[in-house]
Amino acid sequence: MTIAADLPKTPSRSKPNRRRTLIRHVVVLIAAATLVYAFSLVHGQWSPMHRWNRAFGDAAVLLLALTMTLGAAPRLFLASAKWLPWRRELGIYSVVLAFVHTVIILEGWVEWDFFRLFGFEFHPVDLEYVMLQQGFGLANAIGILALGIGLILMLTSSDRAVRFLGSNSWKAIQMTALVLWALVVVHTAYFLYAHFLSFHRATPDPNPLQFWFAGLVLLVFSLRSVAYVQTVRAKSSNRSTNERTEDA
Repeated sequence: MTIAADLPKTPSRSKPNRRRTLIRHVVVLIAAATLVYAFSLVHGQWSPMHRWNRAFGDAAVLLLALTMTLGAAPRLFLASAKWLPWRRELGIYSVVLAFVHTVIILEGWVEWDFFRLFGFEFHPVDLEYVMLQQGFGLANAIGILALGIGLILMLTSSDRAVRFLGSNSWKAIQMTALVLWALVVVHTAYFLYAHFLSFHRATPDPNPLQFWFAGLVLLVFSLRSVAYVQTVRAKSSNRSTNERTEDA
């Protein structure tokens, strides 16, 4: 997945390029596995199912945040442009981790009962499904939508996809990464801050990542906002310079 700030130039199939791509895949895969393990330690007090679904989900969020950051950083720090190629691998493995996170929830939490996934539970008296967890269902619906967008971005994250779709169509698809990030933030925020506040069940200790997640979201938002303003100013300055040149 590549945040569509800068379109790739004509793809090259040289061996050095393929080797660099392979190295990025290996490095990001190792980093992703390390993050999953680290987050599993953070959530060690939970049952195995919750421990690992959270670990994979947290690692996916962090990789996506890095992707969003790298897409904007070069507009403010030119030296960071050398890291732009890493956005693709970071985005791809973010989606892979999110997919595993989803499978763990389907298998261990809702037990492949899709009604339960959307907040319904089977009522033994009425013999039908009734809505019991509105927030849970809505948050999961948002998460599934985000995963769908992520899969589309992942499947189009290749030079072959750029050639097949054309740069304009490819860029339009990749711009949905902004929507993906917004959906992921809402989905994650619900389970970090709201899901376990129900009055009819015991409330666990606050998630230790609540503060760090808020800081991460604020950092990404601030960086991309400043980068956007910088881009607008640069375009405005160029337009003014061109107009003066034409007048002269």
